[in-house]
Amino acid sequence: MTSVADSERAYRLELEGITKIYPSVIANENVSLKVREGEIHAVLGENGAGKSTLMKMIYGVAKPDAGQMWWQGERVQVENPAHARSLGIGMVFQHFSLFETLNVVENVALALPGNPDLKQLAGRISEVSDRYGLPVDPQRLVHALSVGERQRVEIIRCLLQNPRLLIMDEPTSVLTPQAVRKLFDTLRQLAAEGCSILYISHKLDEIQELCHVATVLRDGKVTGDCIPSQETPRSMARLMIGKDLPVPEHSAPAELGEVRLQIDGLSKKADSAFGIDLQDIELEVRSGEILGIAGVSGNGQRELLYALSGEEPLADADAVVICGRHSGRNLPDQRRRDGMGFVPEERLGRGAVGRMSLTENALLTAHHYDMLRYGMIQFDRIAGFARRCIAEFNVKCGGEEHAANSLSGGNLQKFIMGREILLAPKMLVVAQPTWGVDVGAAAFIRQQLIDLRNTGTAILVISEELEELFEISDRIAVIANGRLSPARKLADTNIDEIGIWMSGMWEQSESSQRTVAGNAN
Repeated sequence: MTSVADSERAYRLELEGITKIYPSVIANENVSLKVREGEIHAVLGENGAGKSTLMKMIYGVAKPDAGQMWWQGERVQVENPAHARSLGIGMVFQHFSLFETLNVVENVALALPGNPDLKQLAGRISEVSDRYGLPVDPQRLVHALSVGERQRVEIIRCLLQNPRLLIMDEPTSVLTPQAVRKLFDTLRQLAAEGCSILYISHKLDEIQELCHVATVLRDGKVTGDCIPSQETPRSMARLMIGKDLPVPEHSAPAELGEVRLQIDGLSKKADSAFGIDLQDIELEVRSGEILGIAGVSGNGQRELLYALSGEEPLADADAVVICGRHSGRNLPDQRRRDGMGFVPEERLGRGAVGRMSLTENALLTAHHYDMLRYGMIQFDRIAGFARRCIAEFNVKCGGEEHAANSLSGGNLQKFIMGREILLAPKMLVVAQPTWGVDVGAAAFIRQQLIDLRNTGTAILVISEELEELFEISDRIAVIANGRLSPARKLADTNIDEIGIWMSGMWEQSESSQRTVAGNAN
């Protein structure tokens, strides 16, 4: 290692001229960045701007083609993640790196040096979990966890390593507002103790509230920096995308049509001891409306989505009715034939197969739509559909033949959302539609959902972002502990009430409202 000048020793991390080139794209070009001790430093940019690639080079997952890195005043080349952790660099990835067949404590142990005692480690996990408001059971198997719960595991695993630089890539994308507040308290405490934090998020209000400084990337290059507290979300969005942020146009729905999705008294035992039992779920979604379902992660969303998709067929055919067809016993392929499109919360593995090309991933769900002829795959037609999806949803990639796992998380989400929306199903079920997507693309996707609703599609959106649900929904309900609240029209509720309902207290809330109304009369 080579020491830098004394004047630079105030910086914990310094990057100079970092460049990374892949065969189809320049991910980073001549990027320079400095992070001080105890500083919360945001990295802003659209999907595909090079943020995650830059973080992976700092953490040793990828190696730069050019440029230099200094760590605590000494020049260093990070060889791999283990080397990064030995230096004191930790990272919470946007795409989780957990083994699904292992439990939480076993996954955490794999990231720690030596051979930690699992019983003692479970106690440490519980302690950190309680201290930072990130509830998770150390003995639960990862495959039984929701996306939000897996996010908590990633964060806890990193905090247990006591990092001096903590890299967080979209850490709040699937956390509830209450959990975000707790996480922010944790990050401020860590910064006050001297830990430096590199923070990537598309939620600009979070950046404004939390971060001391921000560096803006566009097309892999640094295009500016700012002090978030002196900016607004709109002005930061302008720095990111070079124009004003579009606002979705959401008018009241026209006259509603037929019921496209109906669930009547659905009850189902969880498939594991750590799952959530669904209890007497009732809902209906009509043609030309968007029904939003809010809720804290791990309250039955996963179980409801599996019941809707057909991945876990039900004993009762009448439990799920899709476009008039009794589909409860049907598998996913037949439910698509019945008229339902589906976007799962897990992009890789359920929404797309990572090693397959975008064309092949388009075939997985689009083959019912004139993509086959006499049982033969029409590859030209499918490739054309994939290219259309890439173009219309501004998916940054090397082309339709590139693998799904070569895309950034946000770009893969845009492709999956675009694939389902362009198929124009009669009924669309969507989980976390804008998870990890930049502000411009999020506004575009939300508008596309509204436009699809205006053509007569019935849409069910399950999201943990209340602002998103209030932006696009016509009615909104809450799932808590496996039960579903009544659905309210947006004009008849507000974020505060829905926040209370997320704790399962809608009966008390409705009772209070009836009492107030009775006293008024």
